[in-house]
Amino acid sequence: MKKYQKPQAYAAETKDQRHAGTFEVLVPMPDRVKPHRLAGQFPTQQAAEGWLHSDEGQDAIAELLAKEKGKDKDKEKGR
Repeated sequence: MKKYQKPQAYAAETKDQRHAGTFEVLVPMPDRVKPHRLAGQFPTQQAAEGWLHSDEGQDAIAELLAKEKGKDKDKEKGR
């Protein structure tokens, strides 16, 4: 049996009809129902996944997760 892993960021087709046919990067967040949308629209899924695995993409994801972790600590302290 596999050990549970936290959900990873992924590229998906944009649901917004104004940007139909483009792709975006989504990051599942703990204690949040909808994933957080990160970065802009990409013309292809390969371009979105390329950004996701780039240094810039990895830094953006790490920054977002750190920011959310800071919010969780503030909630625990009652701020």
